[in-house]
Amino acid sequence: MLFQKVSIIGFGLIGSSLARAIRKHGMAEEIVCVDRSVDVCKKAVKLKLCDKADTDLRKGVDGADLVVLAVPVGACGTVAEQIRYSLKEGAIVTDVGSVKGAVVNAVQPHIPDKAHFIPAHPIAGTEHSGPEAGFAELFEGRWCIITPLPDSDIQKVEKVTQLWEGCGSVIEIMDVKRHDLVLGITSHLPHLIAYTIVGTATDLEEDTQDDVIKFSASGFRDFTRIAASDPVMWRDVFLNNREAVLEILQRFTEDLTAMQRAIRKEDGDYLQAMFTRTRDIRRKVIEAGQAGDASPTQASEAAQPSGDRQKASGSAG
Repeated sequence: MLFQKVSIIGFGLIGSSLARAIRKHGMAEEIVCVDRSVDVCKKAVKLKLCDKADTDLRKGVDGADLVVLAVPVGACGTVAEQIRYSLKEGAIVTDVGSVKGAVVNAVQPHIPDKAHFIPAHPIAGTEHSGPEAGFAELFEGRWCIITPLPDSDIQKVEKVTQLWEGCGSVIEIMDVKRHDLVLGITSHLPHLIAYTIVGTATDLEEDTQDDVIKFSASGFRDFTRIAASDPVMWRDVFLNNREAVLEILQRFTEDLTAMQRAIRKEDGDYLQAMFTRTRDIRRKVIEAGQAGDASPTQASEAAQPSGDRQKASGSAG
């Protein structure tokens, strides 16, 4: 048993999926749902996702070995401030936010010396939310980035690593600043573009808008899926990772201007060179197992020589 008592604050998609995974793999003796919504607490109990539920943050984390902040990143600091005096000796506090710098700055000052804050970010999700949207397999084969702080206890980092490995995640240790820049490119900017494109479609004349929806090809359809993500969560992401997002957005704007210029000047060579380079990136994404049809682990194994794959298989057995 990895933990005696785990308290998960926020029982949306990630929080409820983590509870399911912990229960499925027997990693905790007791799971507590902590959520200010009475309805959410009732659903969590009804779905048997927890052993008990509480709307009081302080009571909910009392005696917990592990406290998971599964709330929007903008709320992490406020939650940490409220639970600080209820944390037990040696308790681990972790989070699941896709922004790390702002969360560390907001949470760390409220973590008492007797407890430990180990930031983490499971890169997994869907456009759905709520406790009923979760499922135990959400994290399987997906990356989880752990961003230890300079003074983090290595044993506590290992505990958080074991938690996410137990959920089926592939672990990457990364610096906080690098995490926010990388996610700004791979996640935050695409979401910003998706929200903008779908917003542009809603501003079209009604008859044109109807045709856009009616004849949506896969490209626009994928954008609408991304743009259907939790608005509160993504509002907080952009506000709390604004420096990295603005830096990447500036680069994107420059590239977009170059594309606009090439189309205006009918510069086919530039367009073809750009499309060729970006197609190569797509191939690398597939090889890395990030195209939705293979996990990072499977892609890594597939890239090994057959002899190495056999050795890896044998050692795992």
